[in-house]
Amino acid sequence: MVLQYGAYIAMAGIGLYAMFVGEIISVFNFMNDPKIAIEPASKVLQFISIGVAPGVIMSGTSYMIARKFGSKQIGWLVIAGGIILLAGMSYAYTMLDSLDKDYQVFTVIITPPLFIVVSIPVMVVGALLFRIKKRPKRYF
Repeated sequence: MVLQYGAYIAMAGIGLYAMFVGEIISVFNFMNDPKIAIEPASKVLQFISIGVAPGVIMSGTSYMIARKFGSKQIGWLVIAGGIILLAGMSYAYTMLDSLDKDYQVFTVIITPPLFIVVSIPVMVVGALLFRIKKRPKRYF
């Protein structure tokens, strides 16, 4: 089976979601028992800009590529990315109470619930690809 460009882009989105979840969980673990002082808001914003923001763009791009012809494979990949984001941010949300009080700033507190909410439209966009009927490709 040959993968379409949209599938590769959706896989890159999955990787970016997984990277973001790993970064947030690891920095939250660090904030439980900090050894050195960090600026939590800037670190979280940095992780958003290099992880989940490009991931959402990748999911949207793969949807835009596949929406004309429909693709269940790309739909499943986009849904998988949303599930990874949902599960990871749900776990990060459970870690918020155990963070050091100095690190419980607005950006840190709002990040898990915000991206739990963002994961839902990502999964809906993936599910929309199931409704599109496959049409024959026209090359001219």
